[in-house]
Amino acid sequence: MAGSNSKTVAGYLKELPPERRAVVTTLRRLVLKNLPRGYRERMNWGMISYEVPLATYSETYNGQPLLYLALAAQKHHYGFYAMNIYSVPGLEKIVRRDFRKAGKKLDMGKCCIRFRKLDDLPKGVIPRIVKAVPVKKFIAHYESTRR
Repeated sequence: MAGSNSKTVAGYLKELPPERRAVVTTLRRLVLKNLPRGYRERMNWGMISYEVPLATYSETYNGQPLLYLALAAQKHHYGFYAMNIYSVPGLEKIVRRDFRKAGKKLDMGKCCIRFRKLDDLPKGVIPRIVKAVPVKKFIAHYESTRR
């Protein structure tokens, strides 16, 4: 699946084959358990997204809520999109260190960690990323990049 037209998270999960649904559901629970207060889960960009609602902050360049994190079951991998990797000084270095210490191969683009199974992720790395940036700090970082 390379993006979904589903309007709801439940609908998105229902579209997935059972084994892929299990992986996304497990990761989703981990995100929800560790998500700082103020972010909202919804479907956007064809994937499960965790965003700063427009009611909280509406001064975005594209009129869309600020994307904090996202989850997707892509065609050949899963994607964990962490926009906050660059919001926290040193977070990218910590993520790279966690993978190295766990003996896991990190497949990461600018902000997307790609993996094929949950065991490809070091224990604790997702909660560390999810918890890293409270909403106010994320907004402040966004504003500093727009100046």
